Amino acid sequence: MMHFADRLIAAVRAKRTPLSVGLDPRWDLLPESIRARHGETLRGRARAYEEFCSRVLDVVAPLVGVVKPQSAFFEACGPAGMTALWQVIRRARRHGLITILDAKRNDIASTAEAYAEATFHVYEADALTINPYLGRESIEPFLKAARPSSRGVFVLTRTSNPGGGQFQDLNCGGKPLHVHVGEAIGEWSRENLGQSGFGDVGAVVGATKPAELRDLRALLPNVLFLVPGYGAQGATAADTASAFRADGTGAVINSARATLFPFKPSDSAWEAAVATATRAAIQELAANTAAARLESA
Repeated sequence: MMHFADRLIAAVRAKRTPLSVGLDPRWDLLPESIRARHGETLRGRARAYEEFCSRVLDVVAPLVGVVKPQSAFFEACGPAGMTALWQVIRRARRHGLITILDAKRNDIASTAEAYAEATFHVYEADALTINPYLGRESIEPFLKAARPSSRGVFVLTRTSNPGGGQFQDLNCGGKPLHVHVGEAIGEWSRENLGQSGFGDVGAVVGATKPAELRDLRALLPNVLFLVPGYGAQGATAADTASAFRADGTGAVINSARATLFPFKPSDSAWEAAVATATRAAIQELAANTAAARLESA
């Protein structure tokens, strides 16, 4: 199978956009018709999330190459929710989309192995977000599980949330902690480079911190970036520009709420609204110099 980074770059180039649609289903924002059809039990919520995300996938699959399901919303529905997540990822893969499971997992030894097994061999996601706090020992099980099947991981580096700097910006030996994490990611990524020049270990770097985003891109030319924060969290398309290399590659820009819920729950034409919002985000990102190069690739 093609190297993970090469598959991701190919998916982005095929759709000529770095936009990733986040699949973060929220009960109170779902269309009223879907909520009424399934009911507000745990099982009903799970079925509603599956229907909603499946219909969103049908809308956005012709427009983007990457989606990012958020596991927490599905897990909150219990066993039925986990089945719904599995079905949503299966549907995304049938559409030919790259799937990044946003679960921010980590642990050591057999526990990390179990998390990796669930992600790559049960859910069959293409990539997983993970936490580096436990060090290389905790990263290794994910790499051992991901690499034989050409999958990847994205490591939390400088996150988009306002409180992320409490630890990530601590001065450690003359530089912020997140830079130390970035340097380690660079080493791990270079262990397994694809033909695109990128490795299978990526970094999660928020667009809400454009200065750090710029500095980390300069530090990590061979690392794929997963960039949250664009849209509802307040970052603009211009804030994402420095995530890309000069050739317009190297980053996936995620948007969840702004593309997933651009409608009122009572709106019957909600799918058209999702399509319109997705196209608008694509156009906004294309206005940036680096991302625009994908349009002419």
